[in-house]
Amino acid sequence: MFKIETERLIITEFMPDMAQAVHENSLDEDNRRFVPDEVFETVEEAAETIKFLVSQYGSCEGPLVYPVLLKDKSNIGYVQAVPLGNGVWEIGYHIGVRYTKNGYATEAVKAFLPVIMKKLELAKMAGICLADNIASQKVMEKCGFVLEFKGLDNYQGEKREICRYWYER
Repeated sequence: MFKIETERLIITEFMPDMAQAVHENSLDEDNRRFVPDEVFETVEEAAETIKFLVSQYGSCEGPLVYPVLLKDKSNIGYVQAVPLGNGVWEIGYHIGVRYTKNGYATEAVKAFLPVIMKKLELAKMAGICLADNIASQKVMEKCGFVLEFKGLDNYQGEKREICRYWYER
């Protein structure tokens, strides 16, 4: 069982009973704006996605997505490693709007990076976000990612203004 504990958080594996929280956390406007493919309009959609994500835990093919919980077991978001191809992986994370501005994303990413990079035997991890996603840029910078590119590039099938970062262990 995958489990990382920090001072305030638990990063672990998804369970079917987390579908309601995953659905609710996915509905905020930032998620709709920045990662619309990670919005679950119904609890059933969230449950199907959880079922798929759980099926990925035994492999290193990905995506490898793990819920972020508070110590009281409240599900506040997720961290993930997603394969981009050619041995390159990207970090991803989302903290539900009710829990933002508390440093949880930074805390989760800092704890997750060394563990997932060791598991996947990676020396580098990409971080990509839209250029107007200032919160994600701040998280990556606080976690030691270095900006490599800012400009127009493909983002979820469209030409968009992005920031691409790299983290090296």
